[in-house]
Amino acid sequence: MSSGTAGAAAGQAPVGVGAAVSEHEHVPPPPGYAPSVAPRPDPVAAVPWGVRVAAEVAWRLLILAASLWVLMRMISAVQLVVLAFVAALLITALLQPTVALLRRHGVPRGLATAMTFISGFVVMGLVCWFVVWQVTENLDDLTENVQHGITELKHWLLNSPFHVTEDQINNIADNLSKAIGTNTKDITSAGIEGVTVILEVLTGILLAMFSTLFLLYDGPKIWGWLLKLFPAAARDGVAGAGPRAWATLTAYVRGTVIVALIDAIFIGIGLFFLDVPMAVPLAVFIFLFAFIPLVGAVVSGALAVVVALVTRDMFTATMVLAVVLAVQQIEGHVLQPFILGRAVRVHPLAVVLSVAAGSLIAGIGGAVVAVPLVAVTNAVVGYLRAYARENALRTAAGEPSPEAAGQDVPAGSSGPPGEGRV
Repeated sequence: MSSGTAGAAAGQAPVGVGAAVSEHEHVPPPPGYAPSVAPRPDPVAAVPWGVRVAAEVAWRLLILAASLWVLMRMISAVQLVVLAFVAALLITALLQPTVALLRRHGVPRGLATAMTFISGFVVMGLVCWFVVWQVTENLDDLTENVQHGITELKHWLLNSPFHVTEDQINNIADNLSKAIGTNTKDITSAGIEGVTVILEVLTGILLAMFSTLFLLYDGPKIWGWLLKLFPAAARDGVAGAGPRAWATLTAYVRGTVIVALIDAIFIGIGLFFLDVPMAVPLAVFIFLFAFIPLVGAVVSGALAVVVALVTRDMFTATMVLAVVLAVQQIEGHVLQPFILGRAVRVHPLAVVLSVAAGSLIAGIGGAVVAVPLVAVTNAVVGYLRAYARENALRTAAGEPSPEAAGQDVPAGSSGPPGEGRV
């Protein structure tokens, strides 16, 4: 083969075969009709900015959701202990000002704590005993009144414009009897479970009592110990947020007790003058249910109306409904804004959602503690946000923090709470 032929053959060799092409030989460019291939962009740059931000937010939300799920599982495993401690916090917020008052008058802390603790729980026990005693004493009369009310309701339905016949009413009564008869096993098991619930309630009450006693006596020391669990960089902010959270909780408990007491007194007076049976126990129920925001007022008011309906007549029930609605309107527009003020102001939507979530997670106890938890969280977040903004401005101005400068920190901004705080 000649040298020209060999060169032509070498020029026609595939470009990819590196061994057959010498480094001194020229590789012809692709023909002009071949499509141009643009270089592939960086994969990160190829993803739109909005999608990248959404992905970054999504995986962080997934981590937070997983952490929250684990926390909820842990809380549900020790739900009784958590609810007992939260109840102790609420009771402590109610009783602690009395301890502080006795301390200011020279009473030793141990004696002041013992006096407040014993008197507080004695009053609570007497209230519970009074309710049980009143219900037990009036149970027979209430049963007769209920039977009479059912008879009156039956006659009213027969003469009403709804065209309800006696056979239909009897069929409804027969179906109820059959349902009760067929579900006897379920009712029995519910009774057995009720015994377990009673034991759990007694255990929770004892835990709440012991927790309240130690919170009243060693509150400042417990708060100082909790501060040491936080990192040093975050300790000042947490130390300032703690007293504000406690002040919010105290204001909520005091305001709720005052509002509930006013509701119970005025509705109880209305029930008494309308001659509704068990007016005093119903007033106590109204007081207790007032600690469940929104739902408690509706349930207790409906209970009073139903008792008036089955024991008296339709006119009395309507008058009771009018009294309940009037008192609740005064509560919502006058008492709560004036007594609670801005310290625990929470949007109604947040109240509804928190009560619903709390009841789903922990029943009645969760519904009771949901709103104060949201109010405290709102106060803490607001303070930490202001604290971070203030530190950022001080750093931008080149000023040292009060702690670094050796200045006195404003009262309540750092350090364990003193007298009047837990």
